[in-house]
Amino acid sequence: MSALGQAPGLGNMPGPDNETDWPRPARLTVGVISAGRVGSALGAALERAGHVVTAVAAISEASLDRARTRLPDTPVRPAVEVAAGAELLILAVPDTELEGLVRGLAASDVSFRSRIVLHTSGAQGIGVLAPLAARGAICLAIHPAMTFTGHEGDVDRLISACFGITAPDEVGFAIAQSLVLEIGGEPVHVPEANRTLYHAALAHGANHLVTLVNDAVAALSHALDGQGLLDQDAAAGVPQRILAPLLSAALDNALRYGDAALTGPVARGDADAVARHLRVLEQDDTRIAASYRALSLRTAQRIGASPELIEQLEELQ
Repeated sequence: MSALGQAPGLGNMPGPDNETDWPRPARLTVGVISAGRVGSALGAALERAGHVVTAVAAISEASLDRARTRLPDTPVRPAVEVAAGAELLILAVPDTELEGLVRGLAASDVSFRSRIVLHTSGAQGIGVLAPLAARGAICLAIHPAMTFTGHEGDVDRLISACFGITAPDEVGFAIAQSLVLEIGGEPVHVPEANRTLYHAALAHGANHLVTLVNDAVAALSHALDGQGLLDQDAAAGVPQRILAPLLSAALDNALRYGDAALTGPVARGDADAVARHLRVLEQDDTRIAASYRALSLRTAQRIGASPELIEQLEELQ
Protein backbone atom coordinates (compact mmCIF):
# COMPACT_ATOMS: atom_id res chain seq x y z
CA MET A 1 0.00 0.00 0.00
CA SER A 2 2.94 2.33 0.54
CA ALA A 3 3.64 2.45 -3.19
CA LEU A 4 0.04 3.29 -3.98
CA GLY A 5 -0.11 5.84 -1.21
CA GLN A 6 2.84 7.70 -2.70
CA ALA A 7 1.64 7.36 -6.31
CA PRO A 8 0.33 10.94 -6.66
CA GLY A 9 3.87 12.16 -5.97
CA LEU A 10 5.39 10.21 -8.85
CA GLY A 11 5.23 13.21 -11.15
CA ASN A 12 7.79 15.07 -9.00
CA MET A 13 10.46 12.48 -9.72
CA PRO A 14 13.05 12.68 -12.51
CA GLY A 15 11.81 12.05 -16.04
CA PRO A 16 12.62 8.92 -18.04
CA ASP A 17 15.87 10.38 -19.38
CA ASN A 18 17.23 11.20 -15.95
CA GLU A 19 18.91 8.13 -14.49
CA THR A 20 19.80 9.64 -11.12
CA ASP A 21 18.55 8.24 -7.82
CA TRP A 22 17.77 4.80 -9.15
CA PRO A 23 15.97 2.80 -7.98
CA ARG A 24 13.35 5.43 -7.28
CA PRO A 25 10.81 5.10 -4.45
CA ALA A 26 7.15 4.23 -5.00
CA ARG A 27 7.86 1.78 -7.83
CA LEU A 28 4.79 -0.21 -8.87
CA THR A 29 4.46 -3.81 -9.95
CA VAL A 30 2.74 -3.68 -13.32
CA GLY A 31 0.61 -6.23 -15.15
CA VAL A 32 -0.28 -5.84 -18.83
CA ILE A 33 -3.31 -7.42 -20.55
CA SER A 34 -2.45 -7.82 -23.42
CA ALA A 35 0.89 -7.50 -25.24
CA GLY A 36 -0.57 -5.79 -28.29
CA ARG A 37 1.02 -2.79 -29.94
CA VAL A 38 -0.18 -0.37 -27.24
CA GLY A 39 0.15 -2.59 -24.18
CA SER A 40 3.66 -3.77 -24.94
CA ALA A 41 4.82 -0.20 -25.69
CA LEU A 42 3.35 1.14 -22.44
CA GLY A 43 4.83 -1.73 -20.47
CA ALA A 44 8.28 -1.05 -21.91
CA ALA A 45 7.91 2.70 -21.26
CA LEU A 46 6.96 2.11 -17.63
CA GLU A 47 9.95 -0.18 -17.17
CA ARG A 48 12.15 2.59 -18.53
CA ALA A 49 10.68 4.79 -15.80
CA GLY A 50 11.67 2.24 -13.17
CA HIS A 51 8.48 0.26 -12.64
CA VAL A 52 8.55 -3.53 -12.90
CA VAL A 53 6.28 -5.40 -15.32
CA THR A 54 5.79 -8.65 -13.42
CA ALA A 55 3.52 -10.44 -15.90
CA VAL A 56 1.89 -9.99 -19.29
CA ALA A 57 -0.99 -11.74 -21.03
CA ALA A 58 -0.44 -12.68 -24.68
CA ILE A 59 -2.21 -15.18 -26.91
CA SER A 60 -1.53 -14.52 -30.59
CA GLU A 61 1.89 -15.18 -32.12
CA ALA A 62 2.30 -11.46 -32.80
CA SER A 63 1.58 -10.60 -29.15
CA LEU A 64 3.90 -13.33 -27.90
CA ASP A 65 6.63 -11.99 -30.16
CA ARG A 66 6.14 -8.43 -28.89
CA ALA A 67 6.22 -9.69 -25.29
CA ARG A 68 9.51 -11.48 -25.94
CA THR A 69 11.00 -8.47 -27.71
CA ARG A 70 9.80 -5.55 -25.59
CA LEU A 71 9.48 -7.28 -22.22
CA PRO A 72 12.05 -10.07 -22.43
CA ASP A 73 12.27 -10.63 -18.66
CA THR A 74 8.50 -10.70 -18.12
CA PRO A 75 6.67 -14.04 -17.91
CA VAL A 76 3.53 -14.62 -19.96
CA ARG A 77 0.60 -15.57 -17.73
CA PRO A 78 -3.20 -15.93 -17.96
CA ALA A 79 -5.09 -12.67 -17.47
CA VAL A 80 -6.30 -13.47 -13.95
CA GLU A 81 -2.76 -14.28 -12.81
CA VAL A 82 -1.49 -11.06 -14.36
CA ALA A 83 -4.12 -9.12 -12.40
CA ALA A 84 -3.39 -10.92 -9.14
CA GLY A 85 0.26 -9.83 -9.07
CA ALA A 86 -0.12 -6.21 -10.17
CA GLU A 87 -0.45 -2.99 -8.20
CA LEU A 88 -0.99 -1.27 -11.56
CA LEU A 89 -3.01 -3.26 -14.09
CA ILE A 90 -3.10 -2.10 -17.72
CA LEU A 91 -5.99 -3.31 -19.87
CA ALA A 92 -4.81 -2.77 -23.44
CA VAL A 93 -7.24 -4.98 -25.31
CA PRO A 94 -9.35 -3.86 -28.32
CA ASP A 95 -12.43 -1.79 -27.50
CA THR A 96 -14.76 -4.64 -28.39
CA GLU A 97 -13.12 -6.92 -25.82
CA LEU A 98 -12.78 -4.47 -22.93
CA GLU A 99 -16.22 -4.82 -21.34
CA GLY A 100 -16.08 -8.62 -21.33
CA LEU A 101 -12.58 -8.62 -19.86
CA VAL A 102 -13.64 -6.26 -17.07
CA ARG A 103 -16.64 -8.43 -16.20
CA GLY A 104 -14.47 -11.52 -16.12
CA LEU A 105 -11.87 -9.93 -13.86
CA ALA A 106 -14.54 -8.53 -11.54
CA ALA A 107 -16.00 -12.03 -11.17
CA SER A 108 -12.62 -13.55 -10.28
CA ASP A 109 -11.18 -14.13 -6.81
CA VAL A 110 -8.56 -11.42 -7.28
CA SER A 111 -8.67 -8.62 -4.72
CA PHE A 112 -8.79 -5.26 -6.45
CA ARG A 113 -8.91 -3.06 -3.36
CA SER A 114 -6.53 -0.12 -3.75
CA ARG A 115 -5.11 -1.49 -7.01
CA ILE A 116 -4.82 0.90 -9.94
CA VAL A 117 -6.61 -0.35 -13.05
CA LEU A 118 -6.41 1.61 -16.27
CA HIS A 119 -7.51 0.96 -19.82
CA THR A 120 -6.09 2.47 -22.99
CA SER A 121 -9.27 2.86 -25.04
CA GLY A 122 -9.76 6.27 -26.55
CA ALA A 123 -13.51 5.98 -27.04
CA GLN A 124 -14.41 4.83 -23.53
CA GLY A 125 -14.08 6.54 -20.18
CA ILE A 126 -14.07 5.04 -16.71
CA GLY A 127 -17.69 3.88 -16.84
CA VAL A 128 -16.69 0.60 -18.44
CA LEU A 129 -14.50 -0.11 -15.40
CA ALA A 130 -17.41 0.24 -12.93
CA PRO A 131 -17.41 -3.49 -11.96
CA LEU A 132 -13.78 -3.18 -10.87
CA ALA A 133 -14.41 0.15 -9.12
CA ALA A 134 -17.11 -1.66 -7.14
CA ARG A 135 -14.41 -4.11 -6.06
CA GLY A 136 -12.30 -1.25 -4.68
CA ALA A 137 -10.03 -0.51 -7.66
CA ILE A 138 -8.78 2.97 -8.54
CA CYS A 139 -10.02 3.16 -12.14
CA LEU A 140 -8.53 5.34 -14.85
CA ALA A 141 -8.81 5.81 -18.61
CA ILE A 142 -5.43 6.77 -20.12
CA HIS A 143 -5.29 6.88 -23.90
CA PRO A 144 -2.07 7.70 -25.76
CA ALA A 145 -2.91 9.93 -28.72
CA MET A 146 -0.44 8.14 -30.96
CA THR A 147 -0.49 5.60 -33.76
CA PHE A 148 1.35 2.34 -33.11
CA THR A 149 2.94 0.08 -35.70
CA GLY A 150 4.32 -2.66 -33.47
CA HIS A 151 7.90 -1.64 -34.25
CA GLU A 152 10.65 -0.44 -31.94
CA GLY A 153 9.96 3.27 -32.47
CA ASP A 154 6.56 3.00 -30.75
CA VAL A 155 8.09 3.28 -27.27
CA ASP A 156 10.06 6.39 -28.18
CA ARG A 157 6.98 8.07 -29.68
CA LEU A 158 5.25 7.91 -26.30
CA ILE A 159 7.74 10.46 -24.98
CA SER A 160 6.26 13.22 -27.16
CA ALA A 161 2.64 12.05 -27.11
CA CYS A 162 -0.35 13.55 -25.36
CA PHE A 163 -2.47 11.19 -23.25
CA GLY A 164 -6.22 11.65 -22.85
CA ILE A 165 -6.98 11.11 -19.15
CA THR A 166 -10.34 10.50 -17.53
CA ALA A 167 -10.43 9.86 -13.77
CA PRO A 168 -13.12 9.71 -11.08
CA ASP A 169 -11.61 12.41 -8.85
CA GLU A 170 -8.57 14.60 -8.25
CA VAL A 171 -6.60 11.79 -6.62
CA GLY A 172 -7.17 9.54 -9.60
CA PHE A 173 -6.19 12.30 -12.01
CA ALA A 174 -3.01 12.97 -10.01
CA ILE A 175 -2.05 9.31 -10.25
CA ALA A 176 -2.75 9.22 -14.00
CA GLN A 177 -0.91 12.50 -14.53
CA SER A 178 2.13 11.23 -12.64
CA LEU A 179 2.31 8.02 -14.65
CA VAL A 180 2.11 9.93 -17.93
CA LEU A 181 4.71 12.48 -16.88
CA GLU A 182 7.05 9.72 -15.78
CA ILE A 183 7.22 8.20 -19.23
CA GLY A 184 7.64 11.63 -20.80
CA GLY A 185 4.12 12.22 -22.13
CA GLU A 186 1.76 15.16 -21.71
CA PRO A 187 -1.44 14.54 -19.70
CA VAL A 188 -4.66 16.10 -21.03
CA HIS A 189 -7.98 15.96 -19.19
CA VAL A 190 -10.91 14.54 -21.19
CA PRO A 191 -14.35 14.66 -19.49
CA GLU A 192 -16.14 11.31 -19.28
CA ALA A 193 -19.04 12.54 -21.43
CA ASN A 194 -16.67 13.67 -24.20
CA ARG A 195 -14.57 10.53 -24.68
CA THR A 196 -16.36 9.45 -27.88
CA LEU A 197 -16.05 12.91 -29.44
CA TYR A 198 -12.38 13.01 -28.42
CA HIS A 199 -11.78 9.64 -30.08
CA ALA A 200 -13.76 10.58 -33.19
CA ALA A 201 -11.59 13.67 -33.66
CA LEU A 202 -8.39 11.62 -33.41
CA ALA A 203 -9.68 8.92 -35.76
CA HIS A 204 -10.85 11.51 -38.29
CA GLY A 205 -7.44 13.18 -38.29
CA ALA A 206 -5.11 10.20 -38.13
CA ASN A 207 -6.98 7.40 -39.90
CA HIS A 208 -8.40 9.51 -42.70
CA LEU A 209 -5.05 11.20 -43.20
CA VAL A 210 -3.61 7.79 -44.05
CA THR A 211 -6.38 7.21 -46.58
CA LEU A 212 -5.93 10.67 -48.09
CA VAL A 213 -2.16 10.26 -48.43
CA ASN A 214 -2.43 6.81 -49.98
CA ASP A 215 -5.05 8.04 -52.47
CA ALA A 216 -2.70 10.86 -53.45
CA VAL A 217 0.15 8.34 -53.84
CA ALA A 218 -2.03 6.17 -56.08
CA ALA A 219 -3.12 9.04 -58.32
CA LEU A 220 0.43 10.38 -58.58
CA SER A 221 1.73 6.91 -59.45
CA HIS A 222 -0.71 6.76 -62.34
CA ALA A 223 0.27 10.28 -63.42
CA LEU A 224 3.96 9.37 -63.54
CA ASP A 225 3.42 5.88 -64.95
CA GLY A 226 7.18 5.32 -65.19
CA GLN A 227 7.60 8.02 -67.84
CA GLY A 228 10.78 10.02 -67.74
CA LEU A 229 12.47 7.78 -65.19
CA LEU A 230 16.00 6.84 -66.14
CA ASP A 231 15.88 3.62 -64.15
CA GLN A 232 12.63 1.68 -63.73
CA ASP A 233 13.88 0.40 -60.40
CA ALA A 234 13.90 4.01 -59.20
CA ALA A 235 10.14 4.22 -59.77
CA ALA A 236 9.49 2.54 -56.42
CA GLY A 237 8.90 5.25 -53.85
CA VAL A 238 8.97 8.18 -56.27
CA PRO A 239 5.41 9.36 -55.48
CA GLN A 240 6.18 9.14 -51.77
CA ARG A 241 9.39 11.15 -52.21
CA ILE A 242 7.54 13.83 -54.18
CA LEU A 243 4.75 14.08 -51.64
CA ALA A 244 6.78 13.79 -48.42
CA PRO A 245 8.15 17.36 -48.19
CA LEU A 246 4.92 18.87 -49.53
CA LEU A 247 2.63 17.02 -47.14
CA SER A 248 4.97 17.48 -44.18
CA ALA A 249 4.99 21.23 -44.77
CA ALA A 250 1.21 21.32 -45.26
CA LEU A 251 0.62 19.43 -41.99
CA ASP A 252 3.03 21.64 -40.07
CA ASN A 253 1.43 24.79 -41.50
CA ALA A 254 -2.09 23.56 -40.78
CA LEU A 255 -1.24 22.87 -37.12
CA ARG A 256 0.49 26.24 -36.80
CA TYR A 257 -1.79 28.54 -38.79
CA GLY A 258 -5.13 26.76 -39.17
CA ASP A 259 -7.17 27.60 -42.25
CA ALA A 260 -4.73 30.40 -43.14
CA ALA A 261 -2.30 27.68 -44.26
CA LEU A 262 -4.59 26.62 -47.10
CA THR A 263 -3.41 26.98 -50.70
CA GLY A 264 -4.64 25.57 -54.01
CA PRO A 265 -7.61 26.03 -56.35
CA VAL A 266 -10.37 26.01 -53.71
CA ALA A 267 -8.57 28.67 -51.67
CA ARG A 268 -8.21 30.75 -54.85
CA GLY A 269 -11.83 30.21 -55.83
CA ASP A 270 -10.72 28.60 -59.09
CA ALA A 271 -13.80 26.57 -59.97
CA ASP A 272 -12.46 25.67 -63.44
CA ALA A 273 -9.32 24.04 -61.98
CA VAL A 274 -11.43 22.06 -59.51
CA ALA A 275 -13.67 20.87 -62.35
CA ARG A 276 -10.64 19.79 -64.42
CA HIS A 277 -9.23 17.89 -61.46
CA LEU A 278 -12.52 16.09 -60.99
CA ARG A 279 -12.73 15.12 -64.66
CA VAL A 280 -9.32 13.45 -64.74
CA LEU A 281 -9.83 11.81 -61.35
CA GLU A 282 -13.16 10.37 -62.52
CA GLN A 283 -11.32 8.81 -65.45
CA ASP A 284 -8.57 7.44 -63.18
CA ASP A 285 -10.50 6.27 -60.09
CA THR A 286 -14.08 7.29 -59.31
CA ARG A 287 -13.54 6.57 -55.60
CA ILE A 288 -10.65 9.02 -55.35
CA ALA A 289 -12.72 11.56 -57.31
CA ALA A 290 -15.55 11.23 -54.80
CA SER A 291 -13.15 11.84 -51.92
CA TYR A 292 -11.60 14.86 -53.68
CA ARG A 293 -15.07 16.29 -54.31
CA ALA A 294 -16.18 15.86 -50.67
CA LEU A 295 -13.00 17.37 -49.27
CA SER A 296 -13.14 20.26 -51.73
CA LEU A 297 -16.67 21.04 -50.57
CA ARG A 298 -15.68 20.86 -46.90
CA THR A 299 -12.66 23.07 -47.61
CA ALA A 300 -14.84 25.63 -49.37
CA GLN A 301 -17.25 25.64 -46.43
CA ARG A 302 -14.47 26.10 -43.87
CA ILE A 303 -12.91 29.09 -45.60
CA GLY A 304 -16.18 30.72 -46.70
CA ALA A 305 -15.56 30.32 -50.42
CA SER A 306 -17.85 31.94 -52.96
CA PRO A 307 -21.45 30.68 -52.97
CA GLU A 308 -21.01 29.79 -56.64
CA LEU A 309 -18.12 27.40 -55.92
CA ILE A 310 -19.92 25.80 -52.98
CA GLU A 311 -23.08 25.41 -55.06
CA GLN A 312 -21.09 23.85 -57.89
CA LEU A 313 -19.48 21.31 -55.56
CA GLU A 314 -22.81 20.53 -53.89
CA GLU A 315 -24.39 19.82 -57.28
CA LEU A 316 -21.59 17.36 -58.06
CA GLN A 317 -22.27 15.30 -54.93
